[in-house]
Amino acid sequence: MFDTTHIDIYRKYLTEERQAPMNTVTSYIRDITQFADFLFDGGKDGFADVTESEIRLFMALLQENGRSPATVSRSIASLKAFFSHMAAVGIFSRSPVVGITVSALPKKPPRILTGEEIRRLLEQPDEKEPKCCRDKAMFETLYATGIRVSELVALDVTDVNLATGLITCRNGKDRIIPIYAEAVKSIGNYLAFARPLMADKEECAMFVNTGGERMTRQGFWKVLKSYTAKAQIGEDVTPQMLRHSFAAHLLENGADIRALQEMLGHADISSTQKYARVVKQQLKDVYNNSHPRA
Repeated sequence: MFDTTHIDIYRKYLTEERQAPMNTVTSYIRDITQFADFLFDGGKDGFADVTESEIRLFMALLQENGRSPATVSRSIASLKAFFSHMAAVGIFSRSPVVGITVSALPKKPPRILTGEEIRRLLEQPDEKEPKCCRDKAMFETLYATGIRVSELVALDVTDVNLATGLITCRNGKDRIIPIYAEAVKSIGNYLAFARPLMADKEECAMFVNTGGERMTRQGFWKVLKSYTAKAQIGEDVTPQMLRHSFAAHLLENGADIRALQEMLGHADISSTQKYARVVKQQLKDVYNNSHPRA
């Protein structure tokens, strides 16, 4: 569980000492909480040892997710104000955000796993073991649908229809996403074999931890890290990379970008178009590396 004590301290400072407008307080706390969620997904339980590199990685992730420069800039300002105050009152020794500006943030294209890397990852879990059967089903579901890890762990059993091969993702506006046959098979194996051995009878969550309760984002992150090490992919693979790979691989194989936008749940088509640019660049690289006159 993430320690929100420092967020509460800062909220009290904003409202009681600075008497900031409620909209300002809400905006600052939202940005800081979003960063806290990012840290928690990465295995941290507090702000005490945050580094500058983690701030930069978080901001790069915002950019990858299609956030506007104004949104990224506002997030930096919120974190700068938060950490500066905590340093000023002696809670933290220093602010990790001091040297960061919007222009200094990396603007890297989303990291896409190759088809071979995806294959190696999906082959790691041994479905004879209940926990591994669950892990296989989770990986197949993510790669089949491109949903976010927060959406994956929020799935209920009733959101999955194996007969029709469809998953309903309930995140604000519901969206229905098809799943390929191998994913249907893996999910079916998990529901028939593993989940009854793991879940409490009254638990409605689709994916549960070894304690029988709903899987958490942090729990999934740890599971994914263990399997990417076994698959020898060569770098830490995040859940977001599976989402990126889903999108890029569909476009590589001729998917309609508007249909992809619907499946990913992007409000703005520009967030989806970044994957098209990645695919085009990859094709250009293949051409330049392979054509004898290039």
